[in-house]
Amino acid sequence: MSTKLIAVVGATGAQGGAVARAILADRSGEYAVRALTRNPESAKARELAAAGAEVVAADLDDEASVRAAFEGAYGAYVVTNYWAPLTPEQEAARTRAEMELEQAEIAARAARDAGVQHLVWSTLEDTRPFFAGRDDVPSLDDGRYKVPHFDAKGEADALFTKYGVPTTFLRTTFYFDAFVNGMPPARNADGTLTISFPMGDQRLSGVASDDIGRTAFAILKRPDLVGATISIAGDHLTGTQYAEALSEALGEKVVYHAPTVEEYREYPFPMAVEMANMFQFYKENHDEFTGNRDLAKVRELNPELQSFATWLANHRDELTAN
Repeated sequence: MSTKLIAVVGATGAQGGAVARAILADRSGEYAVRALTRNPESAKARELAAAGAEVVAADLDDEASVRAAFEGAYGAYVVTNYWAPLTPEQEAARTRAEMELEQAEIAARAARDAGVQHLVWSTLEDTRPFFAGRDDVPSLDDGRYKVPHFDAKGEADALFTKYGVPTTFLRTTFYFDAFVNGMPPARNADGTLTISFPMGDQRLSGVASDDIGRTAFAILKRPDLVGATISIAGDHLTGTQYAEALSEALGEKVVYHAPTVEEYREYPFPMAVEMANMFQFYKENHDEFTGNRDLAKVRELNPELQSFATWLANHRDELTAN
């Protein structure tokens, strides 16, 4: 039995790392992982190597390095990092959405040229058809996008088709992990722990990054899923339900504050407008977005799928430390 090699882009990041760990945890002997990273000497890269991964240097802005890293691989997992730290010079050279589009095209060409037989592309919905003609949703990137980190990925879907790459399109969602890194409960002036996002009483789909990895690996074992779009989540909860679950996990009351989308756009943090537009899409497209993420179907692919309560139980120490 020949071992199928899976090349994983961004293997030291949240999604890529989860895919790499899922492959390493498989004891069938059928699959091996090649971990792509810009810095093979980083602590996370060394951990992957110690666990049995082949670690190679590759950069999505360097097509030759990606092509070489894909050589001999049966499958590949491709994710771009819209939130990557950039220098002022890099920010001035191109927008983050342009970066994602260019990197996706590089990955698609490299996969085609290397003969990759099954690629999973981590993507999201393009919000522009939903928001078409809407003046109440600010346009960004010189009018090109509404939610750039969604729309550019959705636009990039066509690139994998254009280059004839056998691809499964994996649509993710909000990470549970954001409650540890990104938007943890904040203590108000009166001492109350609060989570804030403009969803009103609508449910927000969430998923554990580890479950993105396990589901992606399950897809890579299913050649019949080439060409499919698979949307995933681990739970669909209202802000109040997230707060209640956090309260139980932390042993301290957490309350949910629901600003309006307009108020959220005025919050004093980078990309507040983009994030407000994102939440507006989640909220107004609620039925379709959650409906596309059928938890029972996701669990068929990934029986270990975590609910938010399960994820909290597994990450309570990180939450408490934060």
